[in-house]
Amino acid sequence: MEKNEPTASQRSSFVRRFVGAATFKVPIYEEVEHDKAATGQAAGVVGVVAVAAALGGLELGPGGLVAGIVGAYFGWALWSATCYLVGVQLFEGTADWGELLRTIGFAQAPGILLVLRALPGAGTWLHLAVLLWMIGTVLVAIRQALDFSTGRALATAFAGFVPYVLARTLIELLFGVTPRILP
Repeated sequence: MEKNEPTASQRSSFVRRFVGAATFKVPIYEEVEHDKAATGQAAGVVGVVAVAAALGGLELGPGGLVAGIVGAYFGWALWSATCYLVGVQLFEGTADWGELLRTIGFAQAPGILLVLRALPGAGTWLHLAVLLWMIGTVLVAIRQALDFSTGRALATAFAGFVPYVLARTLIELLFGVTPRILP
């Protein structure tokens, strides 16, 4: 076991981690950063959020569901990898790709509320609020994983976001979905 990796008795439950990540709990981000066994849980968060977002956007049809799930996983891996490269190589952060993969995966937890996007009237505004919330959790995830300032986390997140958006757009086009940056 790695020096900082929590023991089984020190690990929080999946639900506690999910809620803790959504509510900006720094100790949760530190815990999943150091717990290599949390990678599967982070993938679970990404999957739950992808399905919630797909259900909230049912008007996109079956292609939207598949594109959403494929895009969520590919985008998660790509954004984490880009943040790793920028954060470590440019800003001299201290993390490996797995640490960013886990923290950024859990940072997507507020996205479970994207299922509510289907609500008439409030759907678009709610979607924008959830996206802003997720930007905040991703900043905390990157900052904690790379052990540097919020400013560097913001620059790193933006650098990772650009290829993420381009990849998601390409995936949506491949599945016959009209890409949309905003809801």
